[in-house]
Amino acid sequence: MHLYLLTLLALSGAGCVVAGPSHSLRGSWWVSNGNGSLELPGTVPGCVHSALYQRGLIQVGLAATPPCGPRLEWQKVKLIFDGVDTVAEIQFNNVTIGKTDNMFTGYSFDITDLVRDANSLKLRFQSAVQYAELQNKAHTRYPVPPACPPKEQKGECHVNFIRKEQCSFSWDWGPSFPSQGIWKDVRIEAYNISHLNHLTFLPIYDNTSQEWTVEIEASFDVVSSKPVGGQAIVAIPKLQTQQTYNIELQQRQRTVKLLVKISKEIAVEPWWPRGHGNQTGYNMTIHFVLDGGLSIEKSAKVYFRTVQLVEEPIKDSPGLSFYFKINGLPIFLKGSNWIPADSFQEKVTPELLQLLLQSVVDANMNTLRVWGGGVYEQDEFYELCNELGIMVWQDFMFACALYPTEQSFMESVRAEVTYQIRRLKSHPSIIIWSGNNENEVALSVDWFHINPSDLKTYIDDYVTLYVSNIREIVLQEDKSRPFIASSPTNGVKTMAEGWVSKDPYSNLYGDVHFYDYLSDCWDWKVFPKARLVSEYGYQSWPSFSTLEKVSSKEDWSYSSHFSLHRQHHGDGNDEMLQQAQLHFTLPQRTDPLRKFKDTIYLTQVMQAQCVKSETEFYMRSRSEVVNGEGRTMGALYWQLNDIWQAPSWASLEYGGKWKMLHYFARRFFAPLLPVGFEDRGVFYVYGVSDLHRDYNTRLTVRVYTWSSLKPVCSLVTSHAVLKAGEATILYKKPVPKLLERCKGCTRETCVVSFHLSTDSDLFSPTNYHFLSSLKDAKGLVKANITVNISQKGDLFVFDLKTSAIAPFVWLDVGSIPGRFSDNGFLMTKKMHSVLFHPWKLTSKRELQQAFSVTSLTDIY
Repeated sequence: MHLYLLTLLALSGAGCVVAGPSHSLRGSWWVSNGNGSLELPGTVPGCVHSALYQRGLIQVGLAATPPCGPRLEWQKVKLIFDGVDTVAEIQFNNVTIGKTDNMFTGYSFDITDLVRDANSLKLRFQSAVQYAELQNKAHTRYPVPPACPPKEQKGECHVNFIRKEQCSFSWDWGPSFPSQGIWKDVRIEAYNISHLNHLTFLPIYDNTSQEWTVEIEASFDVVSSKPVGGQAIVAIPKLQTQQTYNIELQQRQRTVKLLVKISKEIAVEPWWPRGHGNQTGYNMTIHFVLDGGLSIEKSAKVYFRTVQLVEEPIKDSPGLSFYFKINGLPIFLKGSNWIPADSFQEKVTPELLQLLLQSVVDANMNTLRVWGGGVYEQDEFYELCNELGIMVWQDFMFACALYPTEQSFMESVRAEVTYQIRRLKSHPSIIIWSGNNENEVALSVDWFHINPSDLKTYIDDYVTLYVSNIREIVLQEDKSRPFIASSPTNGVKTMAEGWVSKDPYSNLYGDVHFYDYLSDCWDWKVFPKARLVSEYGYQSWPSFSTLEKVSSKEDWSYSSHFSLHRQHHGDGNDEMLQQAQLHFTLPQRTDPLRKFKDTIYLTQVMQAQCVKSETEFYMRSRSEVVNGEGRTMGALYWQLNDIWQAPSWASLEYGGKWKMLHYFARRFFAPLLPVGFEDRGVFYVYGVSDLHRDYNTRLTVRVYTWSSLKPVCSLVTSHAVLKAGEATILYKKPVPKLLERCKGCTRETCVVSFHLSTDSDLFSPTNYHFLSSLKDAKGLVKANITVNISQKGDLFVFDLKTSAIAPFVWLDVGSIPGRFSDNGFLMTKKMHSVLFHPWKLTSKRELQQAFSVTSLTDIY
């Protein structure tokens, strides 16, 4: 269907004078289809799907006609789009002024000679799906795979031929909604003499002189026939910095570069990632005072931090390290991968971003990878990451595909990359640019079954796109942070091998993505002892309260049409049960709805436990080398958030509710953590520290029988020094010896719990180690768990009481938004108090009505 958006707008006259240089066209538009048979209201920013959905249709249009008087005189009038999704012809007063074909770049059109007293603006959109198909057909020399997504994804084909959100054509965790519309701001800017087009800045640290310089670049459109002189005044008051520069703008020389040196005598507080210091930023104003009484002032926040990607030899190991130093300090990346928070970007509000990103830091994470199949996120996303101390690994938007390198495509990509770097490079949160997601691996491992005689063509295309173009632009525009061509990659080894490594999954170089749904996730030997693991994970289902909003009674079973339709990963539903069955008995209650809810619960238990095992393996591998492998310095699980209500790898459900995995992440990413595991019948506990100084540490180990709330035995180790940022063995004991000490214990009848304490009253979360599968556990009885809810200020206290040891205690308050201080825990004490942090106003009565509690024995 050909759809267009139409608005009638005014530039001048009583009641609608363009007083300043900018007039936003946000708000009400008309949406109509190609033959005019359908017309309805919509909004900008927005998209066709949303307008149709709001009208109960699923088709679209927008319009308004404000009255206007005589036209104001401007030397230049420009129409500016910050984002058009995606292929559109733009008509102003029925004259075609340009076309768009890239969702990820801005567009500017000169409409000076077209403006009248009353004006119309029309965008005629071409179907993104049809456009991609036509582009593919036109590429006759050789195919550019993949043609289509796997059938389970129920998606559209040839997404690699259009510069649009790649996952909008479907993904293995998301639907196919190839939206179209004006997805960002659109405005008219009218001006005389000169106009500031864009302003970007970058703080750079000179190691030799040991001083900071803020590099500012301002681009002007000069419409005056004579040169425009004036001054630029830059002020950073808190750093006692004010500098004035004489500038002259020519019609041809429109870019002004200013270097603002910060005196060495002034202490500059750096920006630190979460958990490592403050996120200090400084207010900066840049004031241009130009001929003709023109005054332009911009304010921004400037942050100072350095980032290095360290790839150097490691003692006792072949290969090279791969880790980040921020302000000279090695930092372990703890976090997850970010996908678009909604299929329709206008629904990703600042409130939703705040909720999701607050949940990141509340789970002790310090890093998000903005994945290359989505969108370059909105400004508010990066501003929040700056404020919260979240490091951002930023992919360029290319994922799981090969791409054409025709001249028109490359020109579009170059414009996109330049636009995005200039928009984003002043954010301290972004610590690396990565050219693509998994495309080096796709070539190297031959995902697309390429004829060997054609391989050189595809490698040449790959190098053209990511190295000769994207990398060149990064090196030119941003010398403050590293660039890698792909993720996973072998870093400098990949470069040496001509940008496509023979083994991009090597544990000895770069970063690794790792997925294995069939092997036993409780066996840590399955996982790669890699330098940095930037993707790994397991699926689970979201909670019933999240699914209930988009389903009905006939959908509420694990094998329903709905359950299969929402699962976009081949065999995903079976894989979850197979992994769960390795250590748990599948739900046995006969009531169908109860069984469905129990199965959802068990998939969340399985996911949380699997990702815990894997993450703890990476956390404890940071300080050691075993058989040449180790020195792991990052664990970013797949994935943080959901794009809709469906089974996925996410730890936050659509809308932000925490899954069990997210509560586990809060514990396994804690700054002080004990990790227990077995190797050849010996039980080890490592102490893992993300703290900034050494601590005298004690480990408390308790052994319980499943049938009693009283520990069978406990021991406290003598003081050991746990070094800042390191992982150290604190305890080692053969399991038979441990069981011998705790009379009456066998692997099946007992469980081990342990925590760390320091001489400074710092405590770790309490961790546990299962000595056998829980399906083999003996002595587990059904726990009767009761709750008393009370209010304490803005929070609610849930006082729990149990009759028996209860594994994986899950507290749920349905659709009431908020999070608990702890959840999914092993309850080994009779009483346990948990806080509930509401995200909206609620009451004790509402919480009591919505509350339910489940533990493992309830599902049998």
